[in-house]
Amino acid sequence: MNLAALSDIPLFRGIDAPGLEEMTEALRMHEERYRKDELILRAGTFTQSLGIVLAGSVTIESNDAWGTRTILGFAGKGEAFAETYALLPKEPLLVDVRSHESCRILFIRISLLAHYAEAQKLWTTQLSQNLLMNAAKKNLMLSRRSFLIASKSVREKVMAYLNAESIKHKANTFEIPFNRQQLADYLNVERTALSKELSRMQAEGYISYRKNRFTILAKTPTR
Repeated sequence: MNLAALSDIPLFRGIDAPGLEEMTEALRMHEERYRKDELILRAGTFTQSLGIVLAGSVTIESNDAWGTRTILGFAGKGEAFAETYALLPKEPLLVDVRSHESCRILFIRISLLAHYAEAQKLWTTQLSQNLLMNAAKKNLMLSRRSFLIASKSVREKVMAYLNAESIKHKANTFEIPFNRQQLADYLNVERTALSKELSRMQAEGYISYRKNRFTILAKTPTR
């Protein structure tokens, strides 16, 4: 495991090399590889480890008994998932985590952190602070999705999502991580309705797009 590369990951920010080395053994850190569309964690099971995406990306999904899939979140390189369940290991997962593409995942037995916290090591304090910051960012992400879902029409949901992505990328042109079906699942709309609305918005001059690359047009849209 390349410990030097881990220092760039937000969850390890501020932790020096000796701390990372000690943490690797103490929290039983290990790496796993997954192919595209492979199930990483399954709803109804338990986990004591959070995952960090070292390469590739994953989606966090809700799949109900009737086959309806809702994408709740996305984790790209350097981002964590399942941290809440890992800190509450007696709580069963309510979501599936699936590889969005071929990926490498670093698993950390975060449930063991409490055993080392009393030793007052610098890495335990810094990791706890980073976990708190990570939780705050996840809360913002969930609030953002709630805002999208609360929008009444497909167009309102699309516009809210693309506007948020534009702000995130600090650009009018950007790439989104989802294909059409995944975007429909994330916005909780039918794929056909989404495709029709995107076509209308492009024809009316609101946006232009090709596959997952979008541009929000600054010109006044046609009526």
